Amino acid sequence: MAIPKFFLREKRYLNRIDIAYLMMPLFLFPLWGEWAFAHAFKGYFEAYRHLFLISNILYIMLIRFIVLDSAIYIFSRSKHHVHITLIQVLFLYLEITVLTILYYATVYYIFDPFVFFHLNSQFSPENLKSMYEHRFVLSMYISAVTFTTLGSGDWIPQTLSAMIAVISEVILGVIQGGVFVAILIYAHQNREIK
Repeated sequence: MAIPKFFLREKRYLNRIDIAYLMMPLFLFPLWGEWAFAHAFKGYFEAYRHLFLISNILYIMLIRFIVLDSAIYIFSRSKHHVHITLIQVLFLYLEITVLTILYYATVYYIFDPFVFFHLNSQFSPENLKSMYEHRFVLSMYISAVTFTTLGSGDWIPQTLSAMIAVISEVILGVIQGGVFVAILIYAHQNREIK
């Protein structure tokens, strides 16, 4: 029985690693547009915030699948020496990790971390004021702790939307470790293009 070409996946979305590095930051642009939209049309954004959140989650999962799938393809066909390829794998992995954390931090910032999450610790009023003034840094902290599955427990999701966002980020964080190992194995095989 012949296997359809679609399942052979001979053509990937990206064919060269240098293009992948340059394209990765581009997946943040729609979020920045959403941030501007949320400020310009607050009423509309609030009315449909759940749809915006679901579309953000679906978007990041699709983009990461495309990039990681392409990375496996690129590295499995690499003509470079294994050590250079492994360094490239590490840099791509680091870039994907940082950009995913930044993506979710931006989502948390747009949806306001003080509305999305409940603080489960006691802080002085001065520290709380400082956190509120630096909400994006707080959002980065929450995102990094969630993505790496550390789960310090000081910021607890307090809405269903926040729970869905946290679940999706944790899943991506866990899966990324497995994908990283898979890419390393493919890169180590260092197969030539047929």
